[in-house]
Amino acid sequence: MTQKSRREMLEDMLVADPKDTFLRYALAMELAREGKTTEAVASLHNLIADQPHYVPAYFQAAQILVREGETEPAAELLRQGISVARERSDLHAAEEMAGLLVQID
Repeated sequence: MTQKSRREMLEDMLVADPKDTFLRYALAMELAREGKTTEAVASLHNLIADQPHYVPAYFQAAQILVREGETEPAAELLRQGISVARERSDLHAAEEMAGLLVQID
């Protein structure tokens, strides 16, 4: 019998709990690891739309976009993420995103 990939296991878990924020985030990270950057960014955008206060999704989506040379959409996500992080008093995340924004702006 063939062992399931991490992505397949995450997808199976999401069938049982499709709104689980961490599972959705983990699936997006796994897609990025597999080189499926378009799918990863789309998954993170969907997560942000459903859970706009989930700060890590902004930073990870922006990092993927920067690696793909898409600095304008990355900068917009970073600005949004910085605002959300500050609203949530997540100053460390806000500083990390601000640092990346300075690098690409």
